Amino acid sequence: MANITATMVKTLRDQTGAGMMDCKSALSENDGDMEAAVDWLRTKGLSKAAKKADRVAAEGLVAIADESGKGVVVEVNAETDFVARNETFQSMVRTIADVALSVGGDFDALNNADFPGTSKTVSEHLQEMVGQIGENMTLRRSAGFEVSPGTVSTYMHSATAPGLGRIGVLVALESTGDAEKLNALGRQIAMHVAATNPLAVDVDGVDPAIVERERGIFREQARESGKPDNIIEKMVEGRVRKFYEESVLIKQAFVIDPDKTVEQAVKDTEGDVGAPIKLGGFVRFALGEGIEKDESDFAAEVAAAVSG
Repeated sequence: MANITATMVKTLRDQTGAGMMDCKSALSENDGDMEAAVDWLRTKGLSKAAKKADRVAAEGLVAIADESGKGVVVEVNAETDFVARNETFQSMVRTIADVALSVGGDFDALNNADFPGTSKTVSEHLQEMVGQIGENMTLRRSAGFEVSPGTVSTYMHSATAPGLGRIGVLVALESTGDAEKLNALGRQIAMHVAATNPLAVDVDGVDPAIVERERGIFREQARESGKPDNIIEKMVEGRVRKFYEESVLIKQAFVIDPDKTVEQAVKDTEGDVGAPIKLGGFVRFALGEGIEKDESDFAAEVAAAVSG
């Protein structure tokens, strides 16, 4: 049997992030073969990850990465908000965002891309980190824009660290005008999107099923007034217009200047920018949105633990 030294254990620990005793066991089980020990720990880490995979991961971080004409946003979830303050987790999420930038935000390509500094994919590295950090973690989604000419502006709300936080927004503006002024407008619109959470850029982008559901609700409300059908239909159309004003980005009152719509603000900025501007799209990721969180009874958990 190989002589397992403290230096070997430390080297393996530095390489894998696993605990001292796990590293010693890995080396002992594999006669001091470092590469085999890494694989042994990886297998053990993946086993731990599998046990954690059914836990709800609704915390974590949203991350943004951008460069000239390109921007991406990703969401990586964990079980608790403590992890969001973990420097190892933050570094991993930031790296994932950088990798996402290289693949245009494509989710499948991101999962299968190489994680820098390792021989593993992003998906594989994330699973190994489950064993190291001790919580279930998932790469939930990613998206991106690339425009030319123009800018992809970003905004991070409730930032935990640079480029990391709880609500991340991208706004794509297409224009041949002044890039700096265009980006300033885009950032303002991104802040607006973070605050208002619109459904789509314009009316045509709203899911018709959503509009019909709203129309049906408005119609039933209007019928309670007892007015004739022709009047009811006019009331319904008026409420649909109001729905669009509240839910469609270009029709919303601009939070920076509520006397204007977003569409008017874009038009008014064209003179300063020196060229027409097209609002190409937006993406808004809010951490954990749509994930059903487990509601646990802490007293019951303690009682169960005490009773064994």
